[in-house]
Amino acid sequence: MTASAHPSEPPVSRPLGVAAIGYAFMGKAHSNAWRNVASFFDVPAFEQKVLVGRDAAAVAEAAARYGWAESATDWREVITRDDIDIVDICAPGWMHAEIAVAALGAGKHVLVEKPLANTLAEAELMTAAAAKARAKGIQSMIGFNYRRVPALALAKELISEGRLGTVRHVRAAYLQDWLADAHAPMTWRLRKETAGSGALGDIASHAIDQVLYLLGDQVTEVSGRLNTFVNQRPGQEGTEDVTVDDAAWATLSLTSGAIASVEVSRVATGRKNSLQIEVYGDKGSLLFDLENLNELGFLDATLPVREQGFRRILVNEPEHPYLDAWWPQGHIIGWEHTFTHQVRDFLLAIKDGTQPSPSFEEGLNVQYVLDAVEESAANKSTLTVVRH
Repeated sequence: MTASAHPSEPPVSRPLGVAAIGYAFMGKAHSNAWRNVASFFDVPAFEQKVLVGRDAAAVAEAAARYGWAESATDWREVITRDDIDIVDICAPGWMHAEIAVAALGAGKHVLVEKPLANTLAEAELMTAAAAKARAKGIQSMIGFNYRRVPALALAKELISEGRLGTVRHVRAAYLQDWLADAHAPMTWRLRKETAGSGALGDIASHAIDQVLYLLGDQVTEVSGRLNTFVNQRPGQEGTEDVTVDDAAWATLSLTSGAIASVEVSRVATGRKNSLQIEVYGDKGSLLFDLENLNELGFLDATLPVREQGFRRILVNEPEHPYLDAWWPQGHIIGWEHTFTHQVRDFLLAIKDGTQPSPSFEEGLNVQYVLDAVEESAANKSTLTVVRH
């Protein structure tokens, strides 16, 4: 990236300027990635310029803690700054569309957390803006960070190499329990106007993206069901109605002929952050659980029956995706590393002028499936997924 003090002056090289919008859970995870990525990977020079949030005192404290040079409360002003080249959107979903479209229009590269938006219409608007910006060399990416788990990246490689043969069916279950207690308080994630949906958009988006990513496939038909087990929760001004789902189920038919089952819940007592993925082909199978993210189970069905069985691959070798940058063999990595890998890939795509993945178009495809699950659940029907 180049910049000049005056249009008539020749451009001079400078580090890419980064602004992050949002400093809570995702803002902290993304900030950690920006702070550490250059220590482990060869990436273009950049600077953590500004962290944006609504509470001036709180965002200033977070900026100092997370390594940002300054803080601000007005994202609209920040995205117009000449020293900002990348906008990382970690704000809640209801803000994604407005910020992303404005940032892309201002010529900034955009990374946005999943799901792409709260509504299908917003997601389509964002995707159109991304396509227009891409024609001018402006890149965009959605943050499905679990694609950057080395074990899942290895799973993708094994499937692409044909080690599983023809994939017949996939099981993806993302289970958490942070809402299992009926007295857990209301948050913005439990209101449809701010969250869009509950477990469906929050964690089913990850599970569905993994199905599409691992298989390189598309969804053609959806049958879904949603359920809210706790309909009211304590709020700041008394009891409030929960207006999103606690859990969701879906059966997905894929273009290849494979079938995927997706189950997600935020009331699965005892499950803290368990994304379980099982892929079954006619020549082999894979098992993964995010709560053991350094391990991949692999069964090679081409071996003699007397030698078959799932074997545990500890995905910590330098030959495995991303891991040559980290620690000696056997020294495991964690959840936070997925965000570092994500930022690394995004920066390299900007440097090379290539479209990073997952693109907004890929995020939109997930959004179509989420929308179909919600409609199917409401109508108790099966829907054909229509993509534009």
